[in-house]
Parts: sequence; C-alpha cells; structure tokens
Amino acid sequence: MADATVRPAVAGDAPEIARIQHDTWRTAYAELLPEQVLADLDLAEAEQSWREVVTSGSARVHVAHEGEWTVGFCVAGAAPETETAEADGTQPADAASTGLIALLLVEPRWGRRGHGGRLLAAAAADLREAGLYKGISWVPEADRASLGFYRAIGWQTDGTVRTLDAGGRPLREIRVTGGLDLHLKQ
Repeated sequence: MADATVRPAVAGDAPEIARIQHDTWRTAYAELLPEQVLADLDLAEAEQSWREVVTSGSARVHVAHEGEWTVGFCVAGAAPETETAEADGTQPADAASTGLIALLLVEPRWGRRGHGGRLLAAAAADLREAGLYKGISWVPEADRASLGFYRAIGWQTDGTVRTLDAGGRPLREIRVTGGLDLHLKQ
C-alpha cells in the first residue's frame, strides 16, 4: 500500500469531500436511499456546504489519503443534546462529555485498508483533547459494513433508534457508542 495519511481538512478539500460523499452514497447506499434522492445530489451545492463546514470550526473534518488520492473523510465534534438523548428523551449524565462522529466515509474501492480506523483515531484524539471521553454515531440499520466496523473497535448499539425521511422512504438508523480511547496499533 502507498503511504496512508490522515490530516485536518482545509477549504481546498471541499471538492474531494463532496465527490467522496456523492460516489460513496451512490455506491454503498444505493439500496438504502431512493434513486431520486441519489439523482438529486448536487456536487456544486455539496462542495459549497463542505467548504462551510470545514471553515466554520463547528466540527472538525479530517481527510484520509493513500498516496496522492483522497480516499475518505470524517466529521466529528461535541454531540448536541438532540443526539445524546436517551430513547425516552432524557439526557444521560455523561451527555456533556460525548462527541459525535457525524459522518465517516471511505470510498468502497479504498475500503478495508485501514483508512476508516485512521480517520476515527484522529477524530477521537481531537475529541479527547476537547475533554470528551465517549463517542456516538448514527448508522443505517441495514449498513452491515459500518456496523461491523464500529463493533470491531469496541463500540456497541445502545438501543436508541431513529427513523429519517429519505425522500419518502423511511431510513432507520441505530446509535452506536463507545469510548474515545482509540489509538492505532503501530
């Protein structure tokens, strides 16, 4: 494998982040999202949105590279209360110490090469530095690859589910949670 690295994203990464999201959703989520939702993905709009996310500082975005190629990205930050609530709507005692992995995508053709783990380790380091020790993420229930990835690092489902409207089709997501003491094995 060529050199694999992870670094914080800069505004100039927005086109590649948008492309990765577009290509990955069209490939990996083709059976989960209606064709019209996928057809309506606008790269120019996505690029502008990602540029704003990267430069706003409200969340930290990391990008993964293999050689000269950008192959994935991860978005993480402090978890809003709406994301940490228990199924009954109450806030857990550790809500203020919880980080959200809002999105972690690696292009399928670059999968199983450690990029997801490197991205998550970098995000976890940032979250720990911010004083957070617990992480959560939402994963489509039918996304077995992502659920397997989180299980492999020791995260588990916590029984909380939500259903999103994906272009008129319900998309059920389950929340996974675990510690942020994640480090790459050398």
